[in-house]
Amino acid sequence: MDRLSLETQTLFAELQEQLTALEAQRSIGSIPGGFTTKNVKGEIYYYFQYSSPGSQRQQVYVGKESPALKRLVEQHREEKIIFQADQRSIQRLCAQLQAGGAAVATHTHHRVLQSLADAGVFRMGGVLVGTHAFMAMGNLLGCRWESTGTQTQDVDIAVDRNLALALPDVPGADVPGALERLKMGFFPVPELDSRSPSTSYKVRNNPLRVDVLTPAKRRDEEYRAVQIPKFHAAAQALRYLDYLIEGPLQVALISGKGGVLANIPDPARYAYHKLIVMQERPATEHVKRNKDLRQASLLINLLAAERPGDLQIAWDALVGRGEPWEKKVAKGYKEMQKLFPETPDLDYL
Repeated sequence: MDRLSLETQTLFAELQEQLTALEAQRSIGSIPGGFTTKNVKGEIYYYFQYSSPGSQRQQVYVGKESPALKRLVEQHREEKIIFQADQRSIQRLCAQLQAGGAAVATHTHHRVLQSLADAGVFRMGGVLVGTHAFMAMGNLLGCRWESTGTQTQDVDIAVDRNLALALPDVPGADVPGALERLKMGFFPVPELDSRSPSTSYKVRNNPLRVDVLTPAKRRDEEYRAVQIPKFHAAAQALRYLDYLIEGPLQVALISGKGGVLANIPDPARYAYHKLIVMQERPATEHVKRNKDLRQASLLINLLAAERPGDLQIAWDALVGRGEPWEKKVAKGYKEMQKLFPETPDLDYL
């Protein structure tokens, strides 16, 4: 693990600010496409022309020419100029961050994450979990992880059902639709029980996969498919996930094409959660188990040295969930230290 330079850390903070401001100021100028007109028997009619990812150009009828519509067209033109300038600035920052050693997503993963973000998945409370979140944590904490434990083809999105249902009555974030619009060949992965809806989407002849997850409310619900209306999709219910995605952080995800603002778990909670879930893995997944332990070790080493309070706060939240949770983490900690003895002892474990 190496530290990112102060310059790179400063650039990352600037990228975060720009993406956050851009998200807060979403306007008509951020809508991809433009207005066009048709003259029909001397009357002018306006259409909005756009291209969805991977699709042919399409047109949507807007209305007959009027002063109000002409003002809307002019507003779109002006705001689009500002939006495009913001996008160029973000792309420059991402290129500088990549040159400075920050972790970046592949072009393919960026397309998927951008499409999910554009569909409103993160605005609707979706949380990016798994290795992509771990990579983003490195940038957030100002370090460059070793390559071990940062390679994945999965994009894992988790959502708290209670949070989703508590949101205002706005259009849902259509996860299947966002993947379909990419035209990358995503298809729903059939469940073992043919009566259950799919919770995963995969690309044919490609390891790329998107999984939708949600906390299990009851023990008998674990690993079952649960409908998430706000996502227009089903999610696999998992135990311990509620602790992981509670109180997520907003962070910039970087690629050579630009940045995406997403939600990720708190790094300290992520580390403790890895110590739990690695014990839930079957013996056949020993590689993933070791990857869980390595990611937990790297995070705990860094946080113990620079942000020990974060570990304490995350531990207090975990203890509040009962003694079985404590024992799970304590057991996982011992196994982690056997494999990675450089991991420091914590007084409360």
